[in-house]
Amino acid sequence: MTKGADKESGGIDWSQYQGGDFFDEMITPKGGARRASQRVVKHLGQLSREELESRRVAAESTVRDMGVSFTVYSDGENIDRTWPFDLIPRVISAKEWEQTANGLKQRVRALNLFINDVYHEQKIFKDGVVPEYLIKDSKNFRPECIGITPPKGVWAHICGCDLVRDADGKFYVLEDNLRVPSGVAYMLENREISKRVLPELFETNNILPVDDYPAKLFNMLASVSPRKVRQPEIVILTPGIYNSAYFEHAYLAQQLGVELVEGSDLFVDKDDCVYMKTISGLERVDVVYRRIDDLFLDPEAFHPDSILGVPGIMRAWQAGNVALVNAPGAGVADDKVVYAYVPKMIEYYLGEKAILPNVETYLCDDPEQLKYVVENIEKLVVKPANESGGYGMMVGPHATKKDHEEFRKLVQENPRNYIAQPTLMLSTAPVITGPGEAEPRHLDLRPFVLQGTDLAVTTGGLTRVALKKGSLVVNSSQGGGSKDTWIIAEGGAK
Repeated sequence: MTKGADKESGGIDWSQYQGGDFFDEMITPKGGARRASQRVVKHLGQLSREELESRRVAAESTVRDMGVSFTVYSDGENIDRTWPFDLIPRVISAKEWEQTANGLKQRVRALNLFINDVYHEQKIFKDGVVPEYLIKDSKNFRPECIGITPPKGVWAHICGCDLVRDADGKFYVLEDNLRVPSGVAYMLENREISKRVLPELFETNNILPVDDYPAKLFNMLASVSPRKVRQPEIVILTPGIYNSAYFEHAYLAQQLGVELVEGSDLFVDKDDCVYMKTISGLERVDVVYRRIDDLFLDPEAFHPDSILGVPGIMRAWQAGNVALVNAPGAGVADDKVVYAYVPKMIEYYLGEKAILPNVETYLCDDPEQLKYVVENIEKLVVKPANESGGYGMMVGPHATKKDHEEFRKLVQENPRNYIAQPTLMLSTAPVITGPGEAEPRHLDLRPFVLQGTDLAVTTGGLTRVALKKGSLVVNSSQGGGSKDTWIIAEGGAK
């Protein structure tokens, strides 16, 4: 545990920081600051203990004043909680990030080609690169999408790929989120909080911006409009105020200057076009950025009792009269079993080697790999193929013998629905744990990739951090917090 320094000697005493055996994002094994972090580490060490505590309290107040919150579900209730934010930023060099961003673009290009292939010629199955049964057994495969080609051939317009570092310091892709990826509003709010409580560091470091994301998102949405009009009508479709990501839905609508609507605000007329009800009459909608899962999107096509969606919206999409972002059916690639084949997809569709590697993955529907998982389950992280938010998974080394037995049974009863991965030595970064005190905590990173006419990657992303000592679970719904992510250009000085 790092001891807070006396007021005279500054804030965080980095010489006492114990990074352990993990790759630390800011501090080297010898106790020095990594190159991109040098100014940040020095500054946080020079601030007095009282000043550092004052900044931490100011950050908490800012979060409350800005109304940054998230919703968790507990015992049938929705509980709004203040967004947990850690003052110390996560720092990455711009040179390293450039290569990482290239890897993300490559990955998303291949994933979109794969989804399009799945709903058309299915060449990748015929050529034996990916087994066809994986798709037939996928919960996210939508037969209703067969033969449809969305605008620009893009299915997953907004992707959130989760990255982790292992002990070797390299970035690995942990999973792809292609259905309704969330978290970008918190990335933007984290930056606003940092600017308020650490303004001097933005003067002395060349921190690359993230606040251009709303403009890039708007341009991407406009680029896929089926009507070529100067100002296409764009809406964000939300399930409503009780959804865990409603804060983000409202935030993005405000930032983009578009309407936030619920299913009852839209309807599909006899011309198979989508219209929005307004006080001045009906307005045709060109693009729906939907934050509703496929099965609730259209009661005509999917769940007939859904009151969240819009009857007939799939007909309008199939007729080419509206763009749906992300497209229905994109989740066929948002499957942790399909994830294991992405490096092969990149080679197959692009003729390139994957720039960003996957985490080693064991497929439980392979008899040999299943045998290994069953025999070594106490060492592995076991995940269901289609859950998100950290639900339904088991971290072997931190689980009980009862959990081990339960998951042995689950993977043997339904092997297609489970994968296993080694327990990674997730990288760490310092978090404030008390006045003038900092300790390492594990973290991951979710950058966001936009694909329409062009491809764009956020400069950094949403860093999620496990606030509990030793925990590897970073999801806010499971007790995690967040940091601002700074991509600092070479040399550091602004």
